[in-house]
Amino acid sequence: MGSEEFCVVCGRTGRELVDGVCAECAADRTVLVDAPQRGEVVLCPQCGARRVGARWERFGAPTALSAEDLAPFLRIHPEVGLREVRWEERLAGPTVREMVGRARIVFRGVERTVEVPLSVRLTAQTCTTCGRKSGHYYTAILQLRGAAGPRTKRPRELKERLAQRWETLLGEARADVRRAVSWSEELPEGFDVYCSDTLAARGLARLARSRFEAEVTESASLFGRKNGQDVYRVTFCLRFPGLTPAGRRSPAPRGDAGPLEP
Repeated sequence: MGSEEFCVVCGRTGRELVDGVCAECAADRTVLVDAPQRGEVVLCPQCGARRVGARWERFGAPTALSAEDLAPFLRIHPEVGLREVRWEERLAGPTVREMVGRARIVFRGVERTVEVPLSVRLTAQTCTTCGRKSGHYYTAILQLRGAAGPRTKRPRELKERLAQRWETLLGEARADVRRAVSWSEELPEGFDVYCSDTLAARGLARLARSRFEAEVTESASLFGRKNGQDVYRVTFCLRFPGLTPAGRRSPAPRGDAGPLEP
């Protein structure tokens, strides 16, 4: 009689073996997916940003954990193909979440579901952007103004129209650009908007030029020195041609309500 290879654990034959063990028995004896006993997620209580290494990213709910928060804690066997993980919150305390993940995996051609318990501590820490906002830190100013010329006799209507255009710009800007906006001040001639990131402010200025054909003037002033380098604050003056001051008219950009008359 010829001999047939069999699994040294379960004794079954006709299965592919690795070191004398079938895939199902190997899966039973191997840690396929697990997680550390406790993980930590550092998040900003104001905006929900997560600290990932030295950076703040993955903005979301300040207290709710997502799959993106939990996935980095998974430790996956090199022979495992991870298909899907569904997380369930078992217990929610003030600073700790008890989670369980149901991971659908494939190991040596065998598909199965593995439960992964994970305890996560939530640590609140103000992110760089929110810290700057609370301290009224800024690197750039956006000056929202009407077209150049004599002041309009209806400043309130002018500012209402400026506010509408500003809301349009914010709605079309990327989320990271919007987060750089710290606060604004109302002035007789318009608004000054303070930003904690110069590149974000420049992006909003370019968007205003593209969206409303705004005239953009950029200037910089020396603020101080950091690490031996000069530090500048940049001012972007945005003049919107559709908001015409007294004595002038100009065509409004597409989608606008028209020029502001004196």
